[in-house]
Amino acid sequence: MNICMVGHGMMGDWHTTSLKETDCQLHTLVGRRPEPTSQFAKLHGYKHWTTDFDQAMNDPEIDIVIIAGPSETHAPMARKAIECQKHVLVEIPIAMSSQDARDLEREAKKRQLCLGVVHPMRHRKEHIDLLERVNSGTERVRHVHSRIFMHRLENIGGTGYHRSWTDNLLWHHGAHLVDVGLWLTGTNSTTEIQNISQHVSAPDPHTGIPMDISILIETQRDQSILCTGSYYSKQNMHDILVVTDQDTYFLDIKASTFTTSAGTHSIASEQDNNAQVVKDFLNAIKTNQAPLVSGTTVLPAMSLLQHVENASKQTPKQLQILD
Repeated sequence: MNICMVGHGMMGDWHTTSLKETDCQLHTLVGRRPEPTSQFAKLHGYKHWTTDFDQAMNDPEIDIVIIAGPSETHAPMARKAIECQKHVLVEIPIAMSSQDARDLEREAKKRQLCLGVVHPMRHRKEHIDLLERVNSGTERVRHVHSRIFMHRLENIGGTGYHRSWTDNLLWHHGAHLVDVGLWLTGTNSTTEIQNISQHVSAPDPHTGIPMDISILIETQRDQSILCTGSYYSKQNMHDILVVTDQDTYFLDIKASTFTTSAGTHSIASEQDNNAQVVKDFLNAIKTNQAPLVSGTTVLPAMSLLQHVENASKQTPKQLQILD
């Protein structure tokens, strides 16, 4: 199968490294600027490179498109790739609106194409093992707290590269936080949500985007999900705390550790865990099955983020406190 990679930032680099361990052909790299795009293509062995996305999509030799560019380009690029009859693996978030996410899912299904989304937290073995116990009835998740904090007052990505685009805390990192909470609590539909409350800060005058989010989700099974994040933090944190009726689990993504009542042990690094995503997607295409994270399975998280965005734009009511 011939791969077209769109974007060569940190995630494009990670996915390319993972693909080298498969039998796929690194066919075409799409970038924004000719010089760095050609350099990356040469370094990693892509047969072709281009700055023309449409040209790449019209190449009949390309079977699979992996979209790892700016968040706001994910949906339109995925739509174009699907229209050109390509299987698509799109970086998180699948889209910047729930409507666009639903449209992509529907179009891929209509054309019988595989649409996968990069949600690496769902590939964590420690959480998959927990869900197996939950599904067997031996354990019950009560609370999930997912956090991501970083210092992003400048438009610099994870590798220190100055980006040409602005990140989005709610739709990008918020998608990580919300989706893993819904997944771990077994909340597969927004109809299973009892209540949502949120705080999305006003756009920062320097970056032009909200820099803090707090989302509290209550399920109809008396579970709570708390998602918090900030781009103002001087400490870099990304972790997930899960409280069940049997134990408490703390997965520290940055430290690559997993802590339970039995102690702390090392787990797969962020990059090694992410390497499973493309391999799972390729296997799904070969076996004609759905990938672990399909476009369909992320729709509840997209709907919830849309609700939060819409609610954050409304004028808040004055709180009445009784003395």
